[in-house]
Amino acid sequence: MYMRGVLRKYRATSTKHTTKTKSEGTMGAGGRMSDPPTAKKTETEALRRAPHEKPPFTIGDLKKAIPAHCFEKSLITSFRYLIQDLLMAYALYFVATNYIDQYLPHPINYLGWAAYIAVQGCVLTGAWVVGHECDHDAFSDYGWVNDLVGLIVHSSLMVPYFSWKISHRRHHANTQSLENDEVYVPRFKSNIRNYYKILNNPPGRVLVWVTTLLIGFPLYLMFNVSGHKYERWTSHYDPHSPLYTERERKQIIVSDLAILAVIYGLYNLVLAKGFVWVFCVYGGPLLVVNGWFTLITILNHTHPSVPYYDSTEWDWLRGALCTVDRDYGILNKVFHNVCNAHVCHHIFSMIPHYHGLEATEAMKPVLGDYYQYDGTPILKAMYREMKECIYVEKDEGETKGVYWYRKDI
Repeated sequence: MYMRGVLRKYRATSTKHTTKTKSEGTMGAGGRMSDPPTAKKTETEALRRAPHEKPPFTIGDLKKAIPAHCFEKSLITSFRYLIQDLLMAYALYFVATNYIDQYLPHPINYLGWAAYIAVQGCVLTGAWVVGHECDHDAFSDYGWVNDLVGLIVHSSLMVPYFSWKISHRRHHANTQSLENDEVYVPRFKSNIRNYYKILNNPPGRVLVWVTTLLIGFPLYLMFNVSGHKYERWTSHYDPHSPLYTERERKQIIVSDLAILAVIYGLYNLVLAKGFVWVFCVYGGPLLVVNGWFTLITILNHTHPSVPYYDSTEWDWLRGALCTVDRDYGILNKVFHNVCNAHVCHHIFSMIPHYHGLEATEAMKPVLGDYYQYDGTPILKAMYREMKECIYVEKDEGETKGVYWYRKDI
């Protein structure tokens, strides 16, 4: 009876919102209450602007819609997924190092190594996602287990665990806030530099994407590129960075020491096996991991249909709702549904990935138009978002603190 009341309340508000949106001629996202839970939207529907008003439901309403077991964390299940990823990674390593150069003639062996790098990078991205569960204490009910596993997995992939955990949680706490979000903070038109105009063409967009995917994540960790602007130089590796409080500094040192240990191990491996071997086996797949992670996070948070808010309008739930689920095909499984259950992850980050899809389906009837999904093919979406989402500004005559992406520069 309670949920029926919530749904009746939502239908009334949704009808009012839809009428207003049509009369204003806006474009936007999200499924309707009459849509079946698994219905996929056309590109026009996906680009329709999302509702930006306070939603007619609460976080409590959403939680009640989700089966209770979705919030349960299983140490055994979490380790099963991690071990599964690591076994797949080892199998690929074993095949590559024992068969590619031995059975494939030159230069065909280059194609073999390229295939290994691409596939291994995808598998290790899955392991990255499981490590990311530790950031949110979704891996298990034991904090020390989460931190130990997260430290090992992230450090092995050259990510400072505690540093990333702290800044990433700030991102979750301030999603879509123009003043306080931690990463992928959009620009205003007044801040657009001349080189954006030079690169605002097909070859330029491809160049920007390639550069972003190759080095975007390391640049963010090292120099806070695309991150929240602080008054002084900021780096995830600096214990005295404004990213951290005094009591967090020791954790940053632990993260740095773990990264140095991995670098030292790689240095000795280069001495023993050579740089080319280490790059093919580890460095190339790591670039793929960084590329996938950067692409996933950009496309889950950058879309023409979702708004940003300033401090006069922002609240946590509206910000969390401004994320977009995407479809990566078979890679949804490989990436443990971090891409197509991302809305759920931002609302309930403590839900383990293996319950993410079930929780998403359970929330959809309550979310209605506030649920954002875009099934546009990823390559097409990459190009479109680079073209359409250049800066944000208010609608003309709009007095509220709601900002939308623009492309005219």
